[in-house]
Amino acid sequence: MENDIYQLVDDQEEYRDELATVTKSGKRIWIYPKKPSGKYYNYRKILSYILLIILFGLPWIKVNGRPFMLFNVLESKFILFGTYFAPQDTYIFVIAMLIAIIFIVLFTVIFGRVFCGWICPQTIFMEMVYRRIEYWIEGDFNAQKRLNKSPWNFDKTWKKTLKHSIFFLIAILIANTFLAYIIGIDEVLSIISDPPSQHLQGFFTMITFSFVFYFVFASLREQVCTTICPYGRLQGVMLDDKSLAVSYDFVRGEPRGKLKKKEPRENNGDCIDCKLCIKVCPTGIDIRNGIQLECVNCTACMDVCDEVMEKIEKPKGLIRVDSLEGIKTSKHSIINRRSIAYGAVLVVLLLLEGFLLVDRAEIETLILRTPGTLFYEKTPGSISNLYNYTLVNKTDSESEIEFKVVDLQADIEYIGKKPSTVSMGPSEGSLFIIIDKQHLKDRKTKVKVDVYQNDEVIDRVKTNFYGPGS
Repeated sequence: MENDIYQLVDDQEEYRDELATVTKSGKRIWIYPKKPSGKYYNYRKILSYILLIILFGLPWIKVNGRPFMLFNVLESKFILFGTYFAPQDTYIFVIAMLIAIIFIVLFTVIFGRVFCGWICPQTIFMEMVYRRIEYWIEGDFNAQKRLNKSPWNFDKTWKKTLKHSIFFLIAILIANTFLAYIIGIDEVLSIISDPPSQHLQGFFTMITFSFVFYFVFASLREQVCTTICPYGRLQGVMLDDKSLAVSYDFVRGEPRGKLKKKEPRENNGDCIDCKLCIKVCPTGIDIRNGIQLECVNCTACMDVCDEVMEKIEKPKGLIRVDSLEGIKTSKHSIINRRSIAYGAVLVVLLLLEGFLLVDRAEIETLILRTPGTLFYEKTPGSISNLYNYTLVNKTDSESEIEFKVVDLQADIEYIGKKPSTVSMGPSEGSLFIIIDKQHLKDRKTKVKVDVYQNDEVIDRVKTNFYGPGS
């Protein structure tokens, strides 16, 4: 009997050849999901509201007058947790991106696509903000269908106008928030309060972002998850029989059969084929077909199935978070060779990132010979080279800097003002290094320069000095 069930599931694979939201002719099927309710939905609401508070609140938080988080790609200025990162810290971001990718892979290998249904901003805004507004104004899924099929009358006009007006206002709020992460909340407030003519570029950027977010949540919707987001595609190669995911227990549920009074169910499984799991799904799939890339693991089908099981006096968990191995054998373990391998790589990267952060200098110095220049004899017996220097200050304090050549008797003459740092940014200048000719044995001499701040060595730079040779 058990082998027959496995064969039945294996034979029903046609659903993988097409999307649940598109017809065979390519026409979109508009999804009207039933309003979810239940234990897991309540958990999702709590988590979603916490994440929304964090998302909208972080741009307003400042540390010592600077943003707590800033991702200004336009000016190559990044602030994470109040710490400034310059373009010279790109290697730290590369390791951080690798950590994020490995973490997502490890998380997916163990827990499936839970991130999509519980943490992803697209799902949170769609299901916990826009969809709830839609339920509030237009009613549940059947009421929405009737309203969309009805002619344009007063009731339909005011409901649609109110809904899309709120949708666009929320899109403006989202656009301004994301813009605040890029250019800072102060600049966003300036764009909002000043006449548009004073900030034309910022104003049009904000309007463009607003329309993009409005289009995504008012029209594109679940298509982002099913056809655009690459994570859904990657899920197929990251999951295996041991990965946890929202799954239908076909061993217990099959064969399906309608629940009828006065008819025995000895030959049927626990699934009564009510199809509520399909009606409540925000991507329109039938979870009973098995794991699908369209499933975002939102657990809405788990809630509605548990309600049905409770009504027919059957154990809950016909649809639950489990692995294919767990359903077949009633045993599963998240510890396997894949999870151990990914976990080991993640630990190594975390240790490397920690070391790089601890070893990261607050002021970085670059000294290079000025391109196109040659050495020349400044005074009889002394050779001079011209250099350009750059000081990258990663703190918000400013200070004077001094350069001294190490292991070689040499003088330094600054062109213009003495070197100094600027708050969270680069400062540049030029200088001469002058060395007595008798100390130069070759045409190219390695020179070490110590960088002093408040009489303390904070960096050492290596460069080349050219002379006539011996």
